[in-house]
Parts: sequence; structure tokens; C-alpha cells
Amino acid sequence: RFRYKDLSGERLRRKNDAPGETPEPPQRMTKRQILTLISIASVNFSSMICYSILGPFFPNEAVKKGVSQTVIGLIFGCYAICYLISAPILGNYIVQIGTKFMLVMGLFVSSVCTILFGLLNRVPAGATFISLCFIVRSVDAVGFAAAMTSSFTIVVKIFPNNVATVMGSLEIFAGLGLIMGPPVGGWFYQSFGYEVPFMLLGCFLLVMVPFNIYVLPVIEAEPSKDSFLKLLMKTKIVLLCYVTFTLSAGLGFLDATLSLFAIDTFGLSPGYVGLIMVGLSLPYCLASPLLGYFADKYPVTRSWFMVIGGTATGIGFWFLGPAPFFNISSHLWLLVLMLAIIGFSLGMTAIPTFPEIITCAYDLGYEEGLSTLGMVSGLFGAFWSLGMFYGPTVGALITQNLNFQWAAVVQGSLAFLGVSSYTQITLFMLFYSNNEQSKTPRWPTSKISIFMAVAIAFAFRLICTAETPRPPALCVLTQSSRTF
Repeated sequence: RFRYKDLSGERLRRKNDAPGETPEPPQRMTKRQILTLISIASVNFSSMICYSILGPFFPNEAVKKGVSQTVIGLIFGCYAICYLISAPILGNYIVQIGTKFMLVMGLFVSSVCTILFGLLNRVPAGATFISLCFIVRSVDAVGFAAAMTSSFTIVVKIFPNNVATVMGSLEIFAGLGLIMGPPVGGWFYQSFGYEVPFMLLGCFLLVMVPFNIYVLPVIEAEPSKDSFLKLLMKTKIVLLCYVTFTLSAGLGFLDATLSLFAIDTFGLSPGYVGLIMVGLSLPYCLASPLLGYFADKYPVTRSWFMVIGGTATGIGFWFLGPAPFFNISSHLWLLVLMLAIIGFSLGMTAIPTFPEIITCAYDLGYEEGLSTLGMVSGLFGAFWSLGMFYGPTVGALITQNLNFQWAAVVQGSLAFLGVSSYTQITLFMLFYSNNEQSKTPRWPTSKISIFMAVAIAFAFRLICTAETPRPPALCVLTQSSRTF
């Protein structure tokens, strides 16, 4: 029986190496580590394919059962809400529960729920069908929250020196799950009916249970007395969580609104819309391992990656429509190009975020143990799921009341806000650390805030001078901009 106590010793030894000593060359991965990577990759793949498989056919089946569009949206949204609630709790008690037990039981619960969801077409229409959809989907979210939280913790514990590299490589499988879910699910549904996609996926998850029981290590650790809420008291961690929120919100927004916009604007078939969505996922999958490698090899690049990636994400969303105040008509080539830029920039921002939160937790005084990793994993998963709930619901609401172009502008503005806030706190910490004797920053944040306010006012000035219709919500800001 393989027991894993602390493989982070290699990282600690590198810290304690004398300046004149030559560090030991990095060892090749063991067979156990390779099998563990395969296990975690399968968890990432299955979680994303379970999330995305419903899109092509479940709304149509739900309508046949007398379910309204609003309730269908809530059925999709309850997954993210339950993930949001359960991930921090499971992460906080991961030491008491055990990482291996949590992951295996999470997979088992999710496999059973996936199979049960495939049997819901036999349930009577109306309140019974709706209630069971909510129950099964919610329990499924708790199961995958357990599996994903423990998988993040295992990755960081086993690969302490290559967190971003490993997570970037694992994002390939998450992206494959998002890409393959809709077409594979739609093909099986069209060929064999409603039940077959869920039965196959549920059986795949069930087969993974004994495999993970054999492969995964037993990680031993002592419970920590550190508080979960203390993590949220550090400004930089809050901003990193907000960045995580904007990333998932952007993906959720595109899932809910892009297909209808592409069909209505360019007259594309659903099949071509699926190919366009590949333009978003493919750059993310291909870039993630390379970005993770650089983030690990040169940790100083993490902040640059997040700032540049967030800025590119905001620009991509503003030109996705494009924004009405640009006076540019919509073109298919521009849409595909902006999706590729958004996909690459999302990877540029997402990959360094998790290891950066861990570094901030250690700087805050948290012990380098399993308990801290569990809390960080739960926090990361909670804000990611919050964005996955916010993106589709609020994005669809803005699209319904205004249009897709303005909804994309709002989404891009969220990314710009995250970048500006993170840049401000990073500059503050930089100038504060460079002037430790006086304990005062050489460039006060008030000046940065004034600069940002002027930039925002100038942006609204451009909006107000554009000869394009604006939504009523911007009237007050427009008048203020003219006064300024």
C-alpha cells in the first residue's frame, strides 16, 4: 500500500541549498506519479464532459415534460450553486475526510447521479420531473466538488515544484471534455435516444472508481488550526479570486449566448456553431501546458501573465460583438479571431492563478500542509463555480434586455476591472517592499486610483461621442462623462 507523507521535501531542500552547492538534477517521474496524473486527468475530463453534455438535447427533452425556459436555466444553474456551497466546506475538512476517500466517493456519487439522470425521461411530467432534476443535479455537483477539490490538492502535494505545469497539462483534458461533450452527447442522443449518453458516461465514471482506489496515494497529514476566512482577509487573494470569477463567468456567458448570436447574425447551422466553439477551446488547450511551464520556471512571470491575459480577454470581449461604440459591423472572421484570442488569454490568466493563491497563503503564515492546500482548492473551486452561475444567468438577462454586443461589453469590463485592481495592489506591494525603511509606498495608491478614474472617464467620453444607440443604463454615465 503506497503511502505519501511529504513529497514537498525536494522543494524544501532546494530552498536550503547553500549558494555554492550544485542542486541535484530533477528526477524523472515515477510510475506512481504517472498513474496519478492519468487519474487526475480522467477526473478533469469526465467533470467537464458531464457539465457540457446536457446542452444539445436536454432543454428539448425538458420542454416535452412541460418545463419552462426559466426553470431549465435554473436546473443548469443549480449545479454551480451547489458546487459553490460544497467546495469550500469539503476543502476545509479535507484532512479529516481524506483526499483519496473524498475523490473516490465523489466519483462514485457522480457516476450514480449521471446514470439516474439518464432515467429521468421515464418520470412523469410536471413537478415530479422538475424536482428530481434539481435533486440529482445538485447531488452530482456535490460529488464532483469533492472529486475536483481533492484532485487539486493531490496535484499540488505530489508536484510542489511544477504546479502550474501540471495544471496546465491537465487543462488539456478539461478542454477536451468541453469540446467533446456537446457533439458526442448530441450524436448518441440522435442515434440511440436520451438514456444512452448518460448510461455510457455513468459507466465510465463507475469504472474509474476501482482504478483510483488502486492508483491514488494515501496522503497523511495533521489538521490545521488556520481559519478559512483568514484567507479572504488578504486583499491580493480576494483579487485573485475575483480574477478566477471573471474567467469562469466569461466561459459561462459564451456557452449561454454565443450559439444564438452566431445563428441569428450569420445564419450558421448548429454544426458550424460547434466548430466555432472549438476556436475558443483549442487555443486554451494548446497554450495551457506551455504557459504553465513558464509560470513554474519563471515565477515572476505569473503576474505579467495575469495582467496581459486579463487585458487581452477584455479586448477580445469588446470586439467580439463588436461593441456598438466602435461603429464596426459584425464579421464572422472577427468573431472567430476574438474567440481564439479569448481562449489563449483565458489560459494565460487562469494557469498562474491557483499557484499564486497558494503562494499568498504561505506568505500569510499558513503552514505548508494538506489542510492549507485543501482550503485553497475549495476557495478556487467556489469562485470558479460562482462565475459559472453568474455568466450564463446575467449574460442571458443582459442579452435579452439589450443585445449580445452590450452583454459582451459588460463581460469585458469585468475582466478590465480585475486587471486594474490586481495591477494596483501589485504596484502597491512592489513600492512598499522597495521602501521598507519608511514603511510607506513611494507611489501612493491614491495616484493610481486617480489615473484609473481618468482612464475610465476618458473611455466613457469615447462612448458618448460615438454615433451609436446606447442602452438607458448608460445615460447617467454619459452625462457625467460630458461634464468631465
